[in-house]
Amino acid sequence: MEERHLTGEFDPMTLTIPITRRRPRAALVVAMLGFFVVALDAQIVNVALPTISDHLGGGLSGLQWIVTGYTLMFSALQLFSGTLSDRVGARRAYGIGMAVFALASITCGLAPALGVLIAGRVAQGVGAAMITPTSLALIREAYEDATARGRAIAYWALGGSVAAAAGPVVGGALTQIDWRLIFDVNLPVAAIALLVLRHVSPAPRRPSRFDWTGQVAAILALGGLTFGIIQGGALGFSSAAVLGAFVLALVAGTVFIVSQARGRDPMVPLDLFRSRTTSAGLSTAFVTMASFYGVVFVQSLYFQQQRGQSALVTGLLFLPMTAMVAALNPFVARIMERIGLLTTTVVGIVIMFVGLVGLSLLSLSAPVWAVSLLMVPVGVGGSVTVPPLTALIMNEAPAERAGTTSGVLNTSRQMGGSLGVAVFGAVLATQASYIDGARLDYRVAALLLLLVGGLVLRLRANAPSTADPTPNDRQMVLS
Repeated sequence: MEERHLTGEFDPMTLTIPITRRRPRAALVVAMLGFFVVALDAQIVNVALPTISDHLGGGLSGLQWIVTGYTLMFSALQLFSGTLSDRVGARRAYGIGMAVFALASITCGLAPALGVLIAGRVAQGVGAAMITPTSLALIREAYEDATARGRAIAYWALGGSVAAAAGPVVGGALTQIDWRLIFDVNLPVAAIALLVLRHVSPAPRRPSRFDWTGQVAAILALGGLTFGIIQGGALGFSSAAVLGAFVLALVAGTVFIVSQARGRDPMVPLDLFRSRTTSAGLSTAFVTMASFYGVVFVQSLYFQQQRGQSALVTGLLFLPMTAMVAALNPFVARIMERIGLLTTTVVGIVIMFVGLVGLSLLSLSAPVWAVSLLMVPVGVGGSVTVPPLTALIMNEAPAERAGTTSGVLNTSRQMGGSLGVAVFGAVLATQASYIDGARLDYRVAALLLLLVGGLVLRLRANAPSTADPTPNDRQMVLS
């Protein structure tokens, strides 16, 4: 006899709870497909940027917006999407997010002009922000047993790892045929996900309040800051549009902080940052993701525009880094258990620092295979750093704030990726040559890593050397 579980919503009028069948495998497939397609679109576009520029025009700032339009909305709406998932149910929120993502992908694939493509990427970011938290919520609701849930999250993480490793290569191969295919490839994945979603049990709804003031202020602050940085490199930082964007960011940021301090239902309770562990962890997560996304953006242009490589060869040159990230992720948990969370974090920072310094010392005539190998420590360092940082922050959070803290962490990481591309590109635009800009990018990133590494070392001096990560902590991936 098939086992049945109580799910659904309590009906206070009839004093009954509807009985439905849990379908954990269907929920897992849907969650994996969601994380796969979201992670894929964070990577697949980079190698196509020069080709897109040839067809649709636009300078360096336009290429930055193709990347940051996606990551900006992805980061700005993470917490909002978590609340939406609670309010309407994870299954419904996931379905809405995947439908938005698919329609946005169609828009990108058919875009006749750069502005339409960027608008489509922004809409993709909206869909991605809804898919990511709801995919984990579906797993949480489908698997009651903690051990089974841990295995399910491992498979969920595998979807992101495969996407991260395959993204540049698949993007390069498809770009050789037609760059628009890098967006069309999302459609069969979305179709399968929506079909399987029909077999997932309805998720319960929970009363949740939206922090509209905080959400709007966050979007305006991040959007203004990103616009100012990107367009500052193109128009000059003294231009009226750029200064106006920075003023908007400052005002909106102030409104956001006030709303979080005084609001009834803040998205980001500010007392989270009273913990030195949480503050240092979020800062490190921000800097490592900014460095990683910045390197991917700069090196994609470097291989094609400076070294004359094709999109396919560029994708293959990324393969050593992305493959190592995917292969190493399952072993990070063992490293964490053996040497402790803080020490593992420091090791990851040092590895990434070595890669950035190495890249900053290369000449324009260095063999492309040598450049490819020096990118490996950047990716490996990030993959080693993320899981222990996640465990440190989540261990510090009160149980009743675990979801909020997780959302803040993911938002910090995605904000780092968005602003990393904006800053790296702005530096390129203001330097005399591309190689000078790239070197400065990597040196500044290395310096910031040293600073956050110092914060982590201060924690290590005042904390136990070991800690036990949870199954969820062990499965985080760089995506």
